[in-house]
Amino acid sequence: MATDVSPKFQNPDLIPVQKPPEYHPETTSTAAHDGLHFWQFMIAGSFAGMVEHLAMFPIDTVKTQMQALKSCPIKSVGVNQALQSILKNDGVKGLYRGIGAMGLGAGPAHAVYFSVYEFCKKSFSFGNPNNSVAHAASGVFATVASDAVFTPMDMVKQRLQLSGSCYNGVWDCVRRVMREEGVGAFYASYRTTVLMNAPFTAVHFATYEAVKRGLMEISGEESVSDERLVVHATAGAAAGALAAALTTPLDVVKTQLQCQGVCGCDRFVSGSIRDVVGTILKKDGYSGLFRGWMPRMLFHAPAAAICWSTYEATKVLFQDLNDSKSSGNVT
Repeated sequence: MATDVSPKFQNPDLIPVQKPPEYHPETTSTAAHDGLHFWQFMIAGSFAGMVEHLAMFPIDTVKTQMQALKSCPIKSVGVNQALQSILKNDGVKGLYRGIGAMGLGAGPAHAVYFSVYEFCKKSFSFGNPNNSVAHAASGVFATVASDAVFTPMDMVKQRLQLSGSCYNGVWDCVRRVMREEGVGAFYASYRTTVLMNAPFTAVHFATYEAVKRGLMEISGEESVSDERLVVHATAGAAAGALAAALTTPLDVVKTQLQCQGVCGCDRFVSGSIRDVVGTILKKDGYSGLFRGWMPRMLFHAPAAAICWSTYEATKVLFQDLNDSKSSGNVT
């Protein structure tokens, strides 16, 4: 590209100008979101994940109880009825059962999630910050890595969220599952989780980057920090809502696998996705695959807005810190 354009410029400028055009796209992309060390991406992602999940945890509890097929679950799929049932049976504290497991898992998982995403995004984009395919592929790689970290604690969290859960906290659940079901129980839903989160993150990241780019073009490159915060939050909300809606059936399957055999939930012989889907269709029909879709969207839209705006704001803090220490130092 640079060799085709450079002859159009005056000859004295060919030598000094030729190298910057080759590196300019990467430098522009780096300045826009990089300029950070690998550990800084991990801290920013960890902090964003913790804020996101802890803030939206009550809605996640409603979704989990609505999705579990068992003899003791909430029969109605209405969000309001589900919330009232939880408050009646367990009080406000019932909305926060399992939050300790979420706290232990969300931080490390999101640290892996965002650091892998940023690394792959830089590697796959080839200097083009508008490469949607690179954004989607980076999201898939990020979720495969982060799900390996998060799935065990997610299983513990969901078992604790069930109404009438037989576990007395995070460590009691971990010990009993290890003793009664073995290590494999912690990863019973890993395959389903990856199959769900791969398209989820592909849609999520591609949508987020596209919406953010469009909003930034509308608001202008030199928009002030609070306007940029609104852009990140809006793009995140749109990405989270769309991705959540498209992947609800697999999320229902994941919940079934993680809660099987607990509090009257069905236990599946093979643990395959086909086995679970067949059971759901037999009991609930096709509508059963979309149980909890409303709280799932209500969770992911604001959660993604919180997560992305927190993540981007934390990155800006690190960028300012790096600039103050060494101006012109680009990783």
